[in-house]
Amino acid sequence: MKKLLLIGRVGAGKTTLTQALKHEKIGYHKTQYIGYEDWLIDTPGEYLENASLASAIALYSYEADVIGILMAADEPYSLYPPNCTGHVNREVIGIITKSHSDCGTERAHRWLALTGCKTIFEVDSVTGEGVENIIKYLSEPQRKPQETTKN
Repeated sequence: MKKLLLIGRVGAGKTTLTQALKHEKIGYHKTQYIGYEDWLIDTPGEYLENASLASAIALYSYEADVIGILMAADEPYSLYPPNCTGHVNREVIGIITKSHSDCGTERAHRWLALTGCKTIFEVDSVTGEGVENIIKYLSEPQRKPQETTKN
């Protein structure tokens, strides 16, 4: 299983998604520190929202195989700049949480595509909809870089 680092603003659904991915009972608790368990790394939203804490996310990204950028469907704006995934030397996927909120799923897709995410999942962690798609994706063998040949 590939290791997944989850990043997103406060209230984006990182901890709830973590619970759903681990098939745990969903229960709210505020993430106060970076939680690293098995194949999941859960980060507090403040680490993304505060520049002085953001370096911790960069450090933990070296522990991950895949970076999951979360955006709730009901978010009124994006914290992520365009093409920000170009600076990351890991695979980056987009995850739209709270997909039951029809108000912004399409907008969240556009925003995540602007960051550079090529693969985007829609999930509702409370109902479990879409969660197994992420688990299946993380279970697939690691992609190997294309080999170059010398002529």
